[in-house]
Amino acid sequence: MNKRITGLCLLLAGACFINVSVAADKTQENITKSLSRIFPDVTPTISPSPMEGVSEVLIGPRLMYVSNDGKYLLQGSLIDLNTRMDISEERRNEIRLDALNELGEDKMIVFPAKQQKHVITVFTDIDCGYCRKLHAEMDKYNDEGITVRYLMFPRAGVDSPSWKKAVTVWCSKDQQDAMTRSKNGESLPNQECDNPVKEEYELGQLIGVRGTPAIVMDDGGMLPGYVPAARLAKALAAGS
Repeated sequence: MNKRITGLCLLLAGACFINVSVAADKTQENITKSLSRIFPDVTPTISPSPMEGVSEVLIGPRLMYVSNDGKYLLQGSLIDLNTRMDISEERRNEIRLDALNELGEDKMIVFPAKQQKHVITVFTDIDCGYCRKLHAEMDKYNDEGITVRYLMFPRAGVDSPSWKKAVTVWCSKDQQDAMTRSKNGESLPNQECDNPVKEEYELGQLIGVRGTPAIVMDDGGMLPGYVPAARLAKALAAGS
């Protein structure tokens, strides 16, 4: 009798597993088919979301939600009303860090702190006034234990004067010196080389950069605009 019950339980468990697997496959099929009409050359990453009947979808580092039947696409924040937690922003933080790690520090211009406590990544524009203000206080950031990693985000776009300045800085033998001189308003001779400016600019667009400076903190959170060194150090310490 016990053997029969055990066998029945195993049979039911197997049937449940098959049903769940079939449902997941159907969800993948529905969403992939629907999104292929909008993003024909991209393979989405699809995973369950906390909301029943809705899946989390990543197009590169871009987060969105799609109903499991593939009929509806949602963009915005998913809020847990019990905890009042912005679930989407937490995921965006993780996604930003993953994207920056994938890009790699070798494609950044780094101003390291001697006694590092925190690392920030700053999307910058050579000609942006507040970017220049931030850079002028680099010693203060470093003194607070903050390492600053720069990524280029020329707001005027491809082949603009700011874009060419970004390329020149990247292609300079001493990138730190060229960054400082360029941000001080000095005109440097144009230089060309293989560079990651376009890749960095496109990454910024994908992860939500809308202006400069845009500061990605070490937990993946993003602060728009210039933040004084002491205030930023407090914000970073609070998030640790």
